[in-house]
Amino acid sequence: MDAGKNSVDDLGDMTVIGAGIVGLASALYLQRAGFKVSLFDKEAIAAGASQGNAGHFATEQVFPLANPSLLYQLPSMLLDPLGPFRIRPTYFYRAVPWFMKFLFNMLPERRAHNSRAIKALNEQSIKEMQDILTFCDCEELLRLNGSLLVFEGNSLEEVKREWQMYSNEGVDVELLTGQQVRELEPSLTDNITHALFFTQVGHTPDPYQICLAIADKFKALGGVIKVAQVDTINGGDEGVSVLLDGKVKISSNKLLLTAGAWSKPLAKQLGHNVPLEAERGYHLMMPQDAKLSRPVASYNRKLIITPMAKGTRLAGTVEFGGVDAPMSPARADCLLPHAKALLPNIFEHANVQDGARWMGCRPSFPDSLPVIGKTKVNNIYVSFGHQHLGLTWSAISAKLITETILDKKTTLDMQPYSIDRFR
Repeated sequence: MDAGKNSVDDLGDMTVIGAGIVGLASALYLQRAGFKVSLFDKEAIAAGASQGNAGHFATEQVFPLANPSLLYQLPSMLLDPLGPFRIRPTYFYRAVPWFMKFLFNMLPERRAHNSRAIKALNEQSIKEMQDILTFCDCEELLRLNGSLLVFEGNSLEEVKREWQMYSNEGVDVELLTGQQVRELEPSLTDNITHALFFTQVGHTPDPYQICLAIADKFKALGGVIKVAQVDTINGGDEGVSVLLDGKVKISSNKLLLTAGAWSKPLAKQLGHNVPLEAERGYHLMMPQDAKLSRPVASYNRKLIITPMAKGTRLAGTVEFGGVDAPMSPARADCLLPHAKALLPNIFEHANVQDGARWMGCRPSFPDSLPVIGKTKVNNIYVSFGHQHLGLTWSAISAKLITETILDKKTTLDMQPYSIDRFR
């Protein structure tokens, strides 16, 4: 589909469930293809992970999360009160099946397969996002200044191994000395000895504003966005029916499920029991200007610091506990000591009370790939499970699902993202 043109064809009614960045981008793409689109969400526009993510278009992240090295790091992560990973004790046994599949995806052949599919999405993602933002008149919300992965005291041999690993996968990356790092970002600590500079990635100063800009364009072109709880979905050759708020029944020709971490029970109604888990991500939004021009991730501390329009976002923790458990404030608060270590002159006197805590659920599959495509039920499609890369992959996912629904040749091979891979 030419993302710069609107179709004159009337392709009928389309219902999209989920108003996160993936649902919003998909709704706009489908609208421009010629569908009359209605978008439903149980809360509001970008109420979940799309609002509070790190704002990083992380196309350098070509490796699946299922990495064998985690087996050695996990005990220390769990024991460290400032560590990046937690499993709520009451949720442990519910998470075991997912982690068993996660371990399976550490096998070399599975990692290689999954990495190829991740890279295929990454290679198309920034161009497609640029097209959407240009159409929505907000190109300034995507900045292509690259990002840094910084090291504190690691041996040069270890840093070079990391550099080589990315370079071997075709990622544009430069190896910097500590002095070169501070020439790029003077506010960073002298304790940083090296960094990898990913030159072809981007960030946004406000991921929520991207969502609002897409929503505004969608509504201006006649799209409908409503807050409603989707209870049941039924579909077939004659179309789709949806029950909203336990009482309102609507019908459409086709339906797309993009409800992120809340997609699993609705997918089950369609005959797909998918191994989807909510990786509960936290951020601490601080009012201080970090005086950074690009995101800075820490190899040692496992967090990312992103300059935002209204301050500095500290993000990076992962917690397994389901979609309904309340926030654990300590998971957000533990980010500030790391920021103080990396940016001492900025955060030396900062307190967590100065900032705003946030938690959102990232929808993750054990193989680190989303599901994008058809379901067992005619006229019902899915696009969810984008793990940590929902913002990055939202526009290319929108293009792929639109091509699929229009029964056109897709830009990428869709087999790796099929929901049927979980049979």
